[in-house]
Amino acid sequence: MLPHHPTAKKRKKQPLRFTATCGSGLEPLVAEEIASFGGDAITTLPGAVVWTGNLETGYRACLWSRFASRILLELVRFDAPDPDALYTHAGTVLWDDHFTWKTTFAVHTTLVNAALTHSQYATLRVKDAIVDQFRKRFGNRPDVDPLHAGIRIQLHVQGTGASLSLDLSGDSLHRRGYRSGTGEAPLKETLAAAIVQLSGWLHRTDDEPVLLDPMCGSGTLLIEAALMLSDSAPGLLRKTFGFMAWNKHDPHLWERLVREALDRENQGIPAPWPQFIGYDADPKAVAAARKNVIAAGLRDVIVIKQRQLARLESPAPAGLLLTNPPYGERLSDKEAVKYLYRCLGRTFRDRFGGWTLGFFTANPDLAEMTGMEWQQRHRLFNGPLKCQLLVGRESRMTEKPDHRWALTPLPADSPGADFANRLLKNCAALLPWAQKEGITCFRLYDADMPEYNLAIDLYEEWIHVQEYAPPASIDPDKAEQRFGIALQVLRSLFDVPRSRLFIKTRQKQKGAKQYQKKPGTGVLHEVREGGARFLVNFTEYLDTGLFLDHRLTRQRLQRLAQGKTFLNLFAYTGSATVYAAMGGATATTTVDVSPTYLTRARANLAINGFGGPLHQTVEADCLEWLKHSQERFGLIFVDPPTFSNARHRKQTFDIQKDHPALLRLAMQRLVKGGILVFSTNSRSFKLDESMERSYAVREISTETVPFDFQRNRRIHRCWEIGHRQEHASSFQEQL
Repeated sequence: MLPHHPTAKKRKKQPLRFTATCGSGLEPLVAEEIASFGGDAITTLPGAVVWTGNLETGYRACLWSRFASRILLELVRFDAPDPDALYTHAGTVLWDDHFTWKTTFAVHTTLVNAALTHSQYATLRVKDAIVDQFRKRFGNRPDVDPLHAGIRIQLHVQGTGASLSLDLSGDSLHRRGYRSGTGEAPLKETLAAAIVQLSGWLHRTDDEPVLLDPMCGSGTLLIEAALMLSDSAPGLLRKTFGFMAWNKHDPHLWERLVREALDRENQGIPAPWPQFIGYDADPKAVAAARKNVIAAGLRDVIVIKQRQLARLESPAPAGLLLTNPPYGERLSDKEAVKYLYRCLGRTFRDRFGGWTLGFFTANPDLAEMTGMEWQQRHRLFNGPLKCQLLVGRESRMTEKPDHRWALTPLPADSPGADFANRLLKNCAALLPWAQKEGITCFRLYDADMPEYNLAIDLYEEWIHVQEYAPPASIDPDKAEQRFGIALQVLRSLFDVPRSRLFIKTRQKQKGAKQYQKKPGTGVLHEVREGGARFLVNFTEYLDTGLFLDHRLTRQRLQRLAQGKTFLNLFAYTGSATVYAAMGGATATTTVDVSPTYLTRARANLAINGFGGPLHQTVEADCLEWLKHSQERFGLIFVDPPTFSNARHRKQTFDIQKDHPALLRLAMQRLVKGGILVFSTNSRSFKLDESMERSYAVREISTETVPFDFQRNRRIHRCWEIGHRQEHASSFQEQL
């Protein structure tokens, strides 16, 4: 016979005490929910909301709370100065009132400024008390199952005060039951619901009938918004809750609440629905999001498509663009994320007039790159990350107009008057051409006069000067004097301050010197070319990051890229990759040995709205990578250095000697009918005769040298190479 429970004196039934745990920042939202469920004596604590009420309030919280993580029913409260006290007080609870020895259970512990310091030992003492009580009273003990427990007991110790609670929710309430697949770093459903709620959109759907997430990941923001708008209880899709294995579970009460929720859902479906649109650059994320939408019963409500940010367009005059973009937690990603934010801000300004932007980020400082005026800031946490939800409508960002150079001719007797006259002559030819063609970065002067041995490039409002090393026959003092005169002429003629004039000495570099930085601030400036934007550095490294003589080559790659996979070898800062992406390349692979250049390449892609797994960057020696790669590409660009003996290579690379092996390896990666574009800046280069015997080869140097480099038409040489037979017709088609 089972032991008889002590009979308590009859007294007024005391209200139950509940705790809803939640993410930091969500406490006010949870407290508001609890009040709507009928809770009394509501108290808000960090990460929790406590209330008293009947069992119905606890069940309603499990079924309806969108923002809470767990619903706990307090069983006992006591002092626990040491582990033995835990064992003693846990043993006073009649556990068979709550579950049988055949039910698995688990104990989970949280310690807050507690005298007890070992959560695992505290958990063990409570578990021992429960097991020992069952064994003593029934001769059998329940099994512990930490992962799939039928009953979950929560021990909470703060200071010396402790409580034991029954977890009514079981699995965390953020697991609604619709998410089968997740993208990288998925947003919890509870946090997504809070973001939607705090954005205010649910009260503006008449004025903003579209919700669009351009980086939707697994689609959580859109799904939560649709469920909230249709008054659908977030717990309806869940199959199990923690209370279902509880001895005191009231199934009739629960069934009544579920029927009520179903009635509310049927009555709450909007007529008509707003538009819910999600895009993502990752095809795997898109597939996962579509599965989640179907599982949530919203197949006919939410549209999910693969799309790069660069292709984003406004579908309506007004709506809410709400997104949780990448945070850039890793240092290598932060630069790209910063410029992705700038692209998003510019896209919003240019294409979403009349819309509201909701922007959730762990980098509020980087969020300033969007150029938005934020009307609301809500502080939230995504796990341990401090985040903000920023909401605004107006952009501070304005598109700068094309810079117009106003020239001030020098007096005829000024030092360097001949040099000034040559610059004026070049400006007369090049400035109108550049304005007509929409070109803002071009070469103005390239050692036109032997006395002034330098190259001058205009990058929008900046002037970049490269001094070529004087030949040994020129007196160094005289060369330095002339260079000083040239700089003074530039400052006077263009009326340019020193802050917009950048000076470098360019000479043939060997060994490690060719990769060394030049002293400078490292500030990146944004310039425009061909409808794209690029980040250039005028102070570090000899080159800015944008080879101006390849302008037409990049445009050619853009025209060839439609529908093809693109490989960019010796990719430098990825400018050719950006053009290929703009031209409709289905995927791109950008290979370079320099992590610094690849960081800039990712930033260049991001500032133009491209990224994700379809645009890969690979840090590798190109020759070694080609030897091991098994991928095939429809378009390949090869622009190797003339000479290299970088630290990563055991031997030097010489373009003349090594280009046959390089090109043969690259051609093995080219599909039939594909095109390889090969370029070199070597002045003395000769293409190996075996190339024309093995492949269909056509030189396109004259077609790829821009107007501003016509004086030096051997600035580079360029070829198109394809596999024989089919490639001859392919050339004609491309032409």
